[in-house]
Amino acid sequence: MAGNTLQRRMREAARVLGSGTCLFFAYCTAVGDEKFYSNHLMPTLQRFMDPEMAHTLAVRFISWGLIPRSKCKDSSALEVNVFGRKFKNPVGLAAGFDKHGEAVDGLYKMGFGFVEVGTVTPQPQDGNPRPRVFRLDPDRAIINRYGFNSHGLTVVQRRLQARSEIQEQLTKGGSPLGINLGKNKLSSDATADYVEGVRGFGPLADYLVVNVSSPNTPGLRTLQGKEKLRSLLSKVMKERDYLKVNRKPAILLKIAPDLTAEDKKDIASVVTELGVDGLIVTNTTVSRPATLQDPLQTQGGGLSGVPLRELSTKTVNEMYSLTKGRVPIIGVGGISSGADVLEKIRAGATLIQLYTAITYQGPPLVHKIKCELEQLLKEQGFSSVAEAVGADHRPGVTQMPALSKDNIQGAPVAAVKATTVLEHSTE
Repeated sequence: MAGNTLQRRMREAARVLGSGTCLFFAYCTAVGDEKFYSNHLMPTLQRFMDPEMAHTLAVRFISWGLIPRSKCKDSSALEVNVFGRKFKNPVGLAAGFDKHGEAVDGLYKMGFGFVEVGTVTPQPQDGNPRPRVFRLDPDRAIINRYGFNSHGLTVVQRRLQARSEIQEQLTKGGSPLGINLGKNKLSSDATADYVEGVRGFGPLADYLVVNVSSPNTPGLRTLQGKEKLRSLLSKVMKERDYLKVNRKPAILLKIAPDLTAEDKKDIASVVTELGVDGLIVTNTTVSRPATLQDPLQTQGGGLSGVPLRELSTKTVNEMYSLTKGRVPIIGVGGISSGADVLEKIRAGATLIQLYTAITYQGPPLVHKIKCELEQLLKEQGFSSVAEAVGADHRPGVTQMPALSKDNIQGAPVAAVKATTVLEHSTE
């Protein structure tokens, strides 16, 4: 009898503890506890799901609004005005996450200052065979070779058109929308593909991105060559100017991090000559830094995440110099903390984007980065983001030293301050 009573009490205790654990997990998930997401929820999900399945489910859940929402109003110090638009904060979501425009409204609710949809190709295409996404957990990185898998222009256009009035209000409030354009893999006329994208998405976007830098579409990166690029961008700009809309979208060019010095000079020359509105620096890299630890580093495709941070920031710095600071830059690559953001801004970026870090740290990372950035701006004597843009290029401003491997992983402000901020000191 005593044994039966003990067993019953143990089962009841297990139920109570199990229920309590579930409630605790549900609470932490709902309120967006950053440490819970980073240390528990995201690693658990990654253990049981392959990367592409996790990506698909994340887009689905966000489209349903099943994510913690950012409840804090952005500080006026984070506001940026560029491309003829107001951005309530400089932290955007990079292309590649919401490829088909399915979760835009949910993404804004996470606290992003702007969202970039795509890459979208004119015709639907499946992309490359699976598996095509690989997590490099020890390196906090991802290799992908999706290959512009896309629902196609017509489907995505219809989806975005259905929420165009909502987007109009969001844009007025400082949350612009970007659309990333690509070419179909089997297309014989790349220029026609990009022009079609401008024509179809121009009325729906605040900016359009000419993506000629993905490493996963054969021959695409050759379009970064000087003459091909000049011809392509001339026709894209002309098509943009033909649009019969009140506010024409800005045209941005997204470039690779694997360019030669001559390539970068040529690109700077072309964009300044044609009056291209901005650059996105950079896409993923085909290089494999010697610091990589995960055996999956041998997989083909573009590498993103922490190992890209240094190369990306270097390219931002170079393109800012080559364009003499006259072409606004969106910095992308290896950003996972407020310190990483400020590093990109001081190098010459006006806005930044992230993606890979979200897969490791979850949605609360957006709020955390904004808080860290605001604090770091104050500590380094900047009254606003705009004041910090290109600071490392100005005489008399102390250079921000490179962040060490120990403090690039979402380090708290206090920890970063101890090693970088006092010296005036990343997707």
